[in-house]
Amino acid sequence: MKEVIFDAHTHIHFPAYNKDRDEVIKRAQNAGVKMIAVGTNMTTSKSAIAIAEKYPEDIWATVGFHPTEIGHWKLPSDRRASPKGGEFENLKILAQHPKVVAIGECGLDYFRNSNPPKNEQREIFLKQVELAQQLKKPLMIHCRPSKNTDDAYEDLLEEFLKINFQLPIIIHFFNGSLAITKKLFDAGFYFTFGGVITFSRDYDEVIKFLPIEKIMLETDAPYVAPAPYRGQRNEPSYVLEVAKRMAEIKNLALEDVIQKTTNNVYERLDVTRCF
Repeated sequence: MKEVIFDAHTHIHFPAYNKDRDEVIKRAQNAGVKMIAVGTNMTTSKSAIAIAEKYPEDIWATVGFHPTEIGHWKLPSDRRASPKGGEFENLKILAQHPKVVAIGECGLDYFRNSNPPKNEQREIFLKQVELAQQLKKPLMIHCRPSKNTDDAYEDLLEEFLKINFQLPIIIHFFNGSLAITKKLFDAGFYFTFGGVITFSRDYDEVIKFLPIEKIMLETDAPYVAPAPYRGQRNEPSYVLEVAKRMAEIKNLALEDVIQKTTNNVYERLDVTRCF
């Protein structure tokens, strides 16, 4: 049996794969890669579930609204993000599907000059946190600060320190400073890293600090392909390149990195219940 390696955050259901999706997934299967297809709005959340249903032993799903996608959050009335009716209830129905292992990706994105506005991002993000609490599902977080700051991470932490959230919180594509990493680590967060670590040294210090028990691997495919595929469309089978670089940075055996990061997915996202 081929050793399993998990791509904890991919968008294999996006249009970038419409012409050859089955072939891409076959390459992942041949490489022992299982994956989580991450929703970003209602449409992609539905397609994430559909692809997880088609490949029940290899793919799981998340459902949620990316902070830059909240303009697609349909309103039940003039009041944005009402907890009754509208997209909250629609998302809640999707989230109860047995292949859905987390709520997200949701969070805060300040990189684009706070567009959408920060207050709207926070409001709809917190509705998704509420949903995760109701359904007892982990959170898959997108958090991107403005350039050369940790501002979005600081605001994210501030929100979670106000509530008693007891489920795993995974920050995908983490790129915070060592200072904010220590704060988030102390608060119990988990972190995913992808292809960028294979061609940028900016992540080494943070990765060395974090114990492997707090780390998951991802591709964020079709985005940010690792070396030696940089500039090409990314795909889940390339997660092995991320594992290789993670092993180098942390001075661990590749087999240990694969086993431990995959176990983190099994244990924190509860994908085993779907086998």
